[in-house]
Amino acid sequence: MRFMALHWRILVGMVLGIAFGFGMTQVEWGPGIVADWIQPLGTIFVNLLKLIAIPLILASLIKGISDLKDISKFRNIGVRTMLTYIGTTVVAISIGLILVNVLKPGDGISEATVAKLEQTYSNAAGVQSKLAEASKQKDSGPLQFLVDMVPSNAFKAFSDNGNMLQVIVFTILIALSMLLIGEEKARPLKDFFDSLNDVVLKMVDLIMLMAPYAVFALLANVVVSSSDPDLLYALLKYAGVVVLGLLLMIVFYVTLVGLFARKNPFWFLKQMSPAQLLAFSTSSSAATLPVTMERVEEHIGVDKEVSSFVLPVGATINMDGTSLYQGVAAVFIMQVLWPEGLAFSNQLSIIITALLASIGSAAVPGAGMVMLIIVLEAIGFPADLYPVALALIFAVDRPLDMCRTVINVTGDATVSMLVAKSVGKLGKPNVKNWDDNYDEVK
Repeated sequence: MRFMALHWRILVGMVLGIAFGFGMTQVEWGPGIVADWIQPLGTIFVNLLKLIAIPLILASLIKGISDLKDISKFRNIGVRTMLTYIGTTVVAISIGLILVNVLKPGDGISEATVAKLEQTYSNAAGVQSKLAEASKQKDSGPLQFLVDMVPSNAFKAFSDNGNMLQVIVFTILIALSMLLIGEEKARPLKDFFDSLNDVVLKMVDLIMLMAPYAVFALLANVVVSSSDPDLLYALLKYAGVVVLGLLLMIVFYVTLVGLFARKNPFWFLKQMSPAQLLAFSTSSSAATLPVTMERVEEHIGVDKEVSSFVLPVGATINMDGTSLYQGVAAVFIMQVLWPEGLAFSNQLSIIITALLASIGSAAVPGAGMVMLIIVLEAIGFPADLYPVALALIFAVDRPLDMCRTVINVTGDATVSMLVAKSVGKLGKPNVKNWDDNYDEVK
């Protein structure tokens, strides 16, 4: 498939993976074959992307900041980044709340369906783990997320991709210190990280060669391990509202790209499509980060000074798709289980709490549902109904997680373009391929 563009090869792999997965569900031994012989290929691919995520952040962020030559430029980029991320998150939550209040997906859920969902999922390990994690988050202080951002051991932070914010904080300290000691003294360390950055980006190119086959494996596994189809159909209206909101966020992003970055929206989507398709397949912004950075820098033209800060930060704190989902899910749950809670003040609280939770809970595994519990807690949702509330949406959480991760990644790329444009760092694409220097070493 070398003659096809990468995004088309990935799309073909996705379609074939879904079709193969459905085929395997028709035979008794099919799911076992997928789990034993197909799914490991997808796991290896995701592990490879996670493997290079922290080295890429370390090298790219140090190179980007040390190239600035002026600390005030970094402050300027940081302030614009945070304000833009907050703005897009508020828009996402607002879109979700408007849609769920207008379309009222909870009105179509019968008591029998609720009872079946509760019986099927309320005691599931996934639901119970989210409840436990949310309880731990709730008991922490209001500034605990700031404490969690500062590592006590740099090597321990590097050892876990869940500590992405800690890695960013440590890396920023190194880069700023390099600026302060002067260019001559910092030169040896800067040359090392410049070289490391080039090597890791080349690794991204190599890993992406297996992307079409990996997404085939990932999607096949999703299909054969999907939940009860009858329950999925019962929640179709709710899922449809979430997906509609996510599509409106895409429209919002491309509008920003056209109006402020002065780029063709369709060109932007085409350049980002490999990262978007991988985000859909992996359900992980962090795992997709190396590809997102490669597409934004080489294929869109955002300067590394901007992308190296905006994208790693966005992968950990910017969750537009997840925040929109929380707005829809919280109101949907109230429509079904707690209609008396549908007050305007509660919905205003949802906007504020979801915004804060998207920052404070960024590194939590399964952050979407954990953040949802925090949102429900903030509006006084009955604690005894938490297991039922999560069971109500658990059946469709996996496919919706895949969709909202696409929005998270697209939002990160959009903000990087807007910030780059505002500081004069949006240039021409400079695409590099895995075999650019192959003739020299073959």
